[in-house]
Amino acid sequence: MADHTSATIAAPPHGVLVAPAPQPVIPASGPATATPSVPSRRTNMQTAVIVSSLCAAVFVAALDVTIITTAIPAITEFFRSPTGYQWVGSGYVLPHTASVPFWGKLSDIWGRKPIILAGALLFIAGSLLCALATSFALFLFGRAVQGLGAAGLITLVNICISDLFSLRDRGLYFGLVSIVWAVASGLGPVLGGVFTDRLTWRWCFWINLPIGSVVSVLIFFFLRLNTTKTSVREGLRSIDWAGTLLISGSVLMVLLGLDFGGNMYPWGSAVVMCLIVFGVVCGALFVMYEAKWAKFPVIPVEMFTTRSSAAAFSLCFSHGFVFIGIAYYLPLYLQAVLASTALRSGIYLLPYILAVSISAAFTGAFIQWTGKYMPSVYSGGVLLCVGVGLLVSLGPEPEWAKIIGYQIVAGAGVGFNFEGPLLAVQAVMGVEHVATVTATMGFVRTMSTAVSIVVGGVVFQNRMVDQSSSLQATLGPELAGELAGSEILAKLDVITQLPSSQQRIVRETISNSLRDMWIMYTAFAGLSLIAGLFIRAYHLNTELEVKSTPENLAEKTTPREQHQQQEDPRPQSQQQQQLQQEGEASAP
Repeated sequence: MADHTSATIAAPPHGVLVAPAPQPVIPASGPATATPSVPSRRTNMQTAVIVSSLCAAVFVAALDVTIITTAIPAITEFFRSPTGYQWVGSGYVLPHTASVPFWGKLSDIWGRKPIILAGALLFIAGSLLCALATSFALFLFGRAVQGLGAAGLITLVNICISDLFSLRDRGLYFGLVSIVWAVASGLGPVLGGVFTDRLTWRWCFWINLPIGSVVSVLIFFFLRLNTTKTSVREGLRSIDWAGTLLISGSVLMVLLGLDFGGNMYPWGSAVVMCLIVFGVVCGALFVMYEAKWAKFPVIPVEMFTTRSSAAAFSLCFSHGFVFIGIAYYLPLYLQAVLASTALRSGIYLLPYILAVSISAAFTGAFIQWTGKYMPSVYSGGVLLCVGVGLLVSLGPEPEWAKIIGYQIVAGAGVGFNFEGPLLAVQAVMGVEHVATVTATMGFVRTMSTAVSIVVGGVVFQNRMVDQSSSLQATLGPELAGELAGSEILAKLDVITQLPSSQQRIVRETISNSLRDMWIMYTAFAGLSLIAGLFIRAYHLNTELEVKSTPENLAEKTTPREQHQQQEDPRPQSQQQQQLQQEGEASAP
């Protein structure tokens, strides 16, 4: 069985760095973590059932992210909420983002299965609230509950895959998850358009109830992980409550400040400034607390101390930022600029989703076959920069060859970079920290999606305000004021009732605002390319690593190594630092 203190076995391929013996010391998750013990051998059928159950969980969570993109105009129009376009997305993403690290901690304490089932239950409950909502406040509450549940589902799926499969095989199964995510994301806008045009937008949430129930049953009966158990009292004591409160407060305050700015309050208002400043202060306090005082940190800062790991997290952030920006705002371009229906805009988004799916599948197979993830990191960065940069050239005229081609290039760039960053960090961390690393990577990605939706809306709104004078000259002060800023997103039906000459001016104005937004996303795609240059290539194990215990650790160490461990009086952190330096010195 592979030694958990190293991410490689003998004789890695030439030019591939060996993961150095132990990386920075990260505190354990708690007094009794849920790291799996040595698993029994599974049949191919058992593996297929388990993976299908986990993929079903990803499907229902991913479907909910995009199914509303084509329904948002109808939802905001129904509730008469001018700022609803941003809030429908942010109301889901805010709690989702803030809770991701917490889900990883809970699964470490009480086990994977009960926590992923709790996430499924919350997701179903939130969907029911949204489907029955009679006010926008109740609808947003349901979206928040959905976000909490989806965070549990997605985080635990990635953790379970990391528990079940070796580093090298994870590339394949992460690729399968990415395919399911992309297919659900592509199917979502189409279903959302069908429900909105033919039935009602409420069916975007009713559909989650039967799917979520089936997912829960599959996971309950077929997911098998051997985990240690912790009492409720002991588990509650091991949770990093202060750290969880600080990071949740920081995320919520910063994103609320960005949401409120320019919408409900001016950017220079006390409310907006206080939210952003206090959010940043809470974030700084969180880092300080986790580094100095947290016994079982929810996000250990040691994960960010190596250049490669920091680059991997940076790539994850910029990659998620661009991915959700395209999926969220390209349907807006199709509906508001090209006058497509909700259904057609969902269909027109399929080239992007299919490109993501195919490239993610290819990447997973390539990683399992070769054990290398850096080629996909480099290729993905280049294609993403080119693809998003080409979107800047889209104008008010429907140039379908360009629209389809640009989506394919950008989608391929997105798909190539789903697995690499996570594997790069997991490769150098012990198996005890799989849940923490995976949850933190999920937190960074969901944080990027939350910021992306908000910042994209802010850029769009500011550009619309800059063009308000031309709208007033064409439409008159009253109608131009009604369509000012982001309020135009909730009143697309008003545009269709205008004379053709006025429609053309309004659609050109929206197109110009979206162009500024694509320029911003191109800059973030460039950041992902730069970050990828600093990620190191590590050889990926073909054997499943397991948590070390005194018994199996003795089996994996020679008598000489055991004698050296007993005779060395230095603290463990100093011993590990020396081992890391020796590993780096011996790397080619």
